[in-house]
Amino acid sequence: MERTEIRIAGTGGQGVILAGILLADAAVRDGKKVVQTQSYGPEARGGASRSEVIISDQDIDYPKVLDADILLCMSQEACDRYAGKLKKGGILILDTVYVHRAPLIRAVRVPITELARQATGREITANIVALGLLVGLTGVVSRESLEAAVRARAPRGTTEMNLRALAVGLEQAARLGQE
Repeated sequence: MERTEIRIAGTGGQGVILAGILLADAAVRDGKKVVQTQSYGPEARGGASRSEVIISDQDIDYPKVLDADILLCMSQEACDRYAGKLKKGGILILDTVYVHRAPLIRAVRVPITELARQATGREITANIVALGLLVGLTGVVSRESLEAAVRARAPRGTTEMNLRALAVGLEQAARLGQE
């Protein structure tokens, strides 16, 4: 049985909830069973924010991520809080613009927010760059399904910008795979 537990964490305003929704949508498009949950602090912006996605070939009997197979941290607080809850051999992805120290030596360290600024001129697209990076590194969903999810769910008027951000994340993953 294939079951992948993913936690995307950062601060309010970074779009981690939307990233989780897009990932879950893509998994459904790929014909998988999916559970997506989210949690955020009382502050709309700046508080802790987390999105969890479980993707499986079988029915999902417990909807919470216990030990993530994949952890994406968009803030230092998220890394401090969740890095210890990563499965042995799991993948830790860090946005080095906001995460400066990590307890694990093996991590994928990428300036996600900077890549977003360069690609779209907007820091807010970092969540989509990160999603492209995550999917490019892990293959947890197909590129086609993820692009379709972005087309279907991106806020009105932002589809092309978000597809550009997604492509940058996917390209970065391909570059890392060649190293």
